Amino acid sequence: MERRSFMKNAAAGAAVGAVAAPAIAQTLPTINWRLASSFPKSLDTIYGAAETFSKRVSALTGGKFNIRVFAGGEIVPALQVMDAVQAGTVEMGHTASYYYFGKDPTFAFDGVVPFGLNSRQQTAWWDQGGGRDLTREFYRDYGIINFMGGNTGTQMGGWFRKEVKTVADLNGLKMRIGGFAGRVMQRLGLVPQQIAGGDIYPALEKGTIDAAEWIGPYDDEKLGFFKVAPYYYTPGWWEAGLQVSFYIGIKEWEKLPKEYQAAVEAASYEAHVVMQAEYDAKNPPALARLLKNGVKLRQFSREIMDACSKAANEVMDEEASKNAKFKKIYEPWKRFRQDQNQWASVAELPLQNYMVTRK
Repeated sequence: MERRSFMKNAAAGAAVGAVAAPAIAQTLPTINWRLASSFPKSLDTIYGAAETFSKRVSALTGGKFNIRVFAGGEIVPALQVMDAVQAGTVEMGHTASYYYFGKDPTFAFDGVVPFGLNSRQQTAWWDQGGGRDLTREFYRDYGIINFMGGNTGTQMGGWFRKEVKTVADLNGLKMRIGGFAGRVMQRLGLVPQQIAGGDIYPALEKGTIDAAEWIGPYDDEKLGFFKVAPYYYTPGWWEAGLQVSFYIGIKEWEKLPKEYQAAVEAASYEAHVVMQAEYDAKNPPALARLLKNGVKLRQFSREIMDACSKAANEVMDEEASKNAKFKKIYEPWKRFRQDQNQWASVAELPLQNYMVTRK
């Protein structure tokens, strides 16, 4: 009798559970958001991170939380995504935080700063090293909560019409380069220009600029820079590991059910990992194609690298001396960078150096 009663009760419980699960799901609202990207659809890897994010959020919520992605310029100009999120024009954005360097250089820490962290180190700092809390505290003053939204890995140093062998060769050069790097290069005589990705090629083609940096071989090939500037430089010391970000208006975030907030967190991590993996997989064959097309690969001289490193340290130290928000992040970030570089020198760099030089 006891066994029969137990089985009967268990069956009844299972039936109730089967009914309850859909009932609970039905209590969650259907929400439709718009996400403004800073990137054109043609750049499927960096723009695609937002699509990866959107699809996963929808899947995790049974199609009840839908986020439509708009490319740069479709709703707002590419470099005004943060303003659109702040104003409530869109609920979300996907952008590079250093685009807003002019508002406050502190934004750069959510993305990348010159001679900064590589992609793995940046992820470690943001997720485990205090970066999440520090940057979110800063963003709160702008009514935004930020999430990791992908990483490009170490970028290339850009496309040049002519060779640059010495620091003197940079003097008077007009280059598409923004944020901290632009301020650093100004000290060496370069004239920085901040131009959205989709507008770089025509500026380079018309001679409005003499050089331009974007990301790396896969995206640069798509944008056709090799057709108008034959010299391709490495490394992009200003972007050792550019992390792009998802922005959400805090008021909109706080309205979301906890289940939807969890979906956003999970989807942002997936988009972050997928974007990095895609760049790592796609850049090598893209570079090989570029070289076959006659691109002349060059490396910045030690003189240029040393001069840029010295200028970068000066610019950041000066900013920290006058900007308390910047200093609050800069000091612990510097300590984290030092620890990471020391650790890299012990195991990873010796192995990597051997792997690329072995016969």
